[in-house]
Amino acid sequence: MYSELYASKRTTAEQVVADIADSSTIVHGMACGEPPALLGAIAARLRAGDLRNVNIYTLLPGKYALESYLAVDLSDCVNAYTWFVSPADRNMVRVGLNHFVPNLFHQIPRFISELMNIDVALTTVSPMDKNGFFTFGAINDYISTAARCCRKLIVEVNPRMPRVFGDSLLHISEVDALVENEMPLLEVNPTKPKPEAAVIGKIVAAEVPDGATIQVGFGGIPNAVCEYLRDRKDLGIHSELLCPGIAELIKKGAATGRRKSFHPRKHLFTNVLGDRELYDFVHDNPSCESYPVSYINDPLNIARQDNFISVNATIEVDLLGQCNSESIGGKQYSGTGGQLDFVRGAFNSKGGKSIIAFYSTAHDGEISRIVAHLEPGAVVTVPRMDTHYLATEYGIVNLKGKSVRERALAVINLAHPRFRDGLLREAENMYLI
Repeated sequence: MYSELYASKRTTAEQVVADIADSSTIVHGMACGEPPALLGAIAARLRAGDLRNVNIYTLLPGKYALESYLAVDLSDCVNAYTWFVSPADRNMVRVGLNHFVPNLFHQIPRFISELMNIDVALTTVSPMDKNGFFTFGAINDYISTAARCCRKLIVEVNPRMPRVFGDSLLHISEVDALVENEMPLLEVNPTKPKPEAAVIGKIVAAEVPDGATIQVGFGGIPNAVCEYLRDRKDLGIHSELLCPGIAELIKKGAATGRRKSFHPRKHLFTNVLGDRELYDFVHDNPSCESYPVSYINDPLNIARQDNFISVNATIEVDLLGQCNSESIGGKQYSGTGGQLDFVRGAFNSKGGKSIIAFYSTAHDGEISRIVAHLEPGAVVTVPRMDTHYLATEYGIVNLKGKSVRERALAVINLAHPRFRDGLLREAENMYLI
């Protein structure tokens, strides 16, 4: 029965996008969820002048978005929106060709269900099983909500998409149309870490006891933290992102989830991003479960997990403890993502800690990431009231409960020694000390 239903809904990308009307609102999956055939077919219609004024939303647009509707020659017939800025669209956001929508990641599904009227949702899914179920695979985040709130759901079935457990199932009866397209999934590896990453990783890892549940971001420092956690026992995983460093902790037996107070023995996430080895690891792995970002990143759910340790990065920190994690030169560089979700959730966890870890300098040591004032036009991603622990290669400090004087001195001690005298003078001029 399900095979017949599948066959009745199977079509080509060109045929299925032919019904999309002018001025439609479209939401598509991010990262591995970008459906290349469908996006390419939409771009072909736009380029032919057969489709106009469409509104397209995604988060962290990548290769296939850039090669299709984000092509510069289509900017006059597409209103593009993003919930997180990526290298693919960073310059477009700066000149107004793509529009950034500020958000907390866990709230995007609510935007979709309560504030938007979505005509079409597009995403890549894993193949259908004998019971008629696809899965959202390596992504879940907001697209699982969009799939149920849109007027028309079109999926691109890719046999390379892993089948993932948890709240990731999508039944053939919920799908309006499908296309088949086997393509390599997006693979991303963290950038090569600086030598200081190992120092920071060791400092941060010392704050993580056996049995803690962790969340780490993507990049050199989070991976270094994971490397120093391989001797821990019974760590739990509840993370926005399942990255290669976390997978290694599971493989080596350091992360079992046995002592989790919320979803014990299960490794929870909303997205997977890494290499083919990582996708193969989560494929059909019953210990790994994916849930919508409204569930994973909800600060209330994070706080339900005792001893929750959150590790994230930032661009710059000022003497008040404010963190700018998303703008450079007054221009949007990335987005808030789930950082503030986990900062607040981790602090409210019994025994929990939120740690913002970063290099003390940038541009080969020429610029201090610790500043007296955030640069003009900078975004405050983590307000000073929320900042808990800060860590650099020079140590780690807890800002909670400290006066503005104590905060300023503690933050200055995390700076590169070459910049500390200047920061002390600035603190005096600000009447902080």
